[in-house]
Amino acid sequence: MRCSSYCTADNYNIDDFSKYLRGEGLDPKFYDNVIHVHKDHDTEDGSQSTGDIFYFTYGCVVFWNFSEEEELQYLQDLKSYEQTPLEDYIYESSYFIYGTETTINEEDDEIILENTDVLIKLSMAHGLSQSVKLDVFENSTDRTIQSARYLPSELASKGKISLSRKKISQKIGALFAERNSINLHSDILDTPEFFWRRPRYAPYYQMASQYMDISTRLDILNRRLDVIHELYDILSNELKHAHSSRLEWVIILLIVSEVVMHLVKDFFKWI
Repeated sequence: MRCSSYCTADNYNIDDFSKYLRGEGLDPKFYDNVIHVHKDHDTEDGSQSTGDIFYFTYGCVVFWNFSEEEELQYLQDLKSYEQTPLEDYIYESSYFIYGTETTINEEDDEIILENTDVLIKLSMAHGLSQSVKLDVFENSTDRTIQSARYLPSELASKGKISLSRKKISQKIGALFAERNSINLHSDILDTPEFFWRRPRYAPYYQMASQYMDISTRLDILNRRLDVIHELYDILSNELKHAHSSRLEWVIILLIVSEVVMHLVKDFFKWI
């Protein structure tokens, strides 16, 4: 059976979306910032099956036991409630079965659940949704670094950056916005409050988090953010230097003009 996670937007308008779900005859349940929907559906062989969907306010969805076609249809229904949608959704998938204990077979990308407890699936879903959200941050950070990675080498070889003051200011703004955006969303990647009140389910979340290498990837992301911070400092210093140089030239021109005026004045006196 499929287990798939998607990130499609920055956020979802969960309140309005829950009203839509009720209008469709479903019974959405809230678990803090997550909506859960339990749904009966037909399988490919024509038999009946049940699946679970978890909608996270920060723009992610986790499906348990749906076909890819069904998942994409549900994502289409969600589009009207997306806030700042992504150009292309981020997607990860694995498989799950039921067994005697909950564990994860990493070699086969297979999740084994001990029973059908919705809260076990939700606990796992928290880690899976954080993984696809982290994918978004990683991709965005990579693009930002790539767009500015030539600047340090150019500064080393030429002693200055061949950008206008306006372009430098725009680069600074882009770097600052990227770093600020990720910092504002950093709480998404912390242990969810859900487990503060339900500590017995925390091991399932930790299992999924380790499976998706959340901790290691967070360390790498933080190092990339440090690179952005360094680029920001380089550009800020270059902008300050350009501003100082401009002021120096203004002062020089004022001094020269004053000298010229004195010379002209003295010249007319001699005449």
